[in-house]
Amino acid sequence: MISRKHVVVPESSARYVDTVNEDDLLQALWKNTKQFRKLLRQIPKKKINYAYAEGKWTLKEMLQHIVDAERVFVYRALSFARKDPSPLPGFDENTWAITAKAPKRKWNDLVDEFIAMRTANQFFFESLDEDQLLTTGTANNSISNVVGLGFVTVGHLNHHMRIIRERYLNDYVLEGQEKKEKEQKDMKNGQAVIKETKEKKVVKEKKAKGKEKKKKKEEKKIAKHQATTTRKRKAGAKGKKAPVASN
Repeated sequence: MISRKHVVVPESSARYVDTVNEDDLLQALWKNTKQFRKLLRQIPKKKINYAYAEGKWTLKEMLQHIVDAERVFVYRALSFARKDPSPLPGFDENTWAITAKAPKRKWNDLVDEFIAMRTANQFFFESLDEDQLLTTGTANNSISNVVGLGFVTVGHLNHHMRIIRERYLNDYVLEGQEKKEKEQKDMKNGQAVIKETKEKKVVKEKKAKGKEKKKKKEEKKIAKHQATTTRKRKAGAKGKKAPVASN
C-alpha cells in the first residue's frame, strides 16, 4: 500500500505534507474536502471581499489561488503518471492572482468550480495504481512523485484553511462564540430562575398546607370543645329535678 512514507517532494513543499495527519492519500483527500466545504459554509458574505491587512489577498482572491494552485499540482501529477519526461515550469502565484481578476468573479461560481475540480481530482488519484503513484518527474527544477503531489494538494489546502480561520474569520468566530456563550449563560440563568420559582412555589405550597392543617386542627379542637360543653350541659340538665307545685 502506498502511503506517506513513499512521498517524494522538494523541501519547499514538505511543509504542506507535514500538515496532513492521514497516511492514506484518498482518505486524506476525502477528509480535506469535507473540512473545506464545511469552512466555506461558515464564511459570511461580509467577509468574501475582506483582506486582513493591506496588500493581502481577499478571501475571494485566496479561493481563486487555491483553485489555480491545485490545478498546477494535479497537472504535474498527471504528467508524471503518464510518463511524460518533459520538465514542467514553476508559476508565480502573485502574478497569477492579479491576472486571474478574481474580484470580478462571483463567489458561488468559485465555490462550485473548486468542488467540481476537487471531485475530478479525487477520481484521478483514485484511478492510479502503485506504479503510477511512485512515478517521479521534474517541476520547477525539483523532483516530486505523484503520491507526493497528492499530499501537497491536501496540505496546501490545509495551510490556507488555517490562515482563513486565524486571520479572516477569527473575529467572526469569536463573535459567534461569545454569542453562544451568552445564550448558554442566559439559558443557565433562565433555568436557575425556573428552579428558584419552583422551589418558592413548593415552599409556598408547604406553608399553605401547614396553615390549612393547623386551621383544621384548631377547628377540630373547637368542635371537640363545643361537643364536650354541650354534653356537660345536657348531663347537668338531666341531673336537676323539676320543682313541685304548691296548693
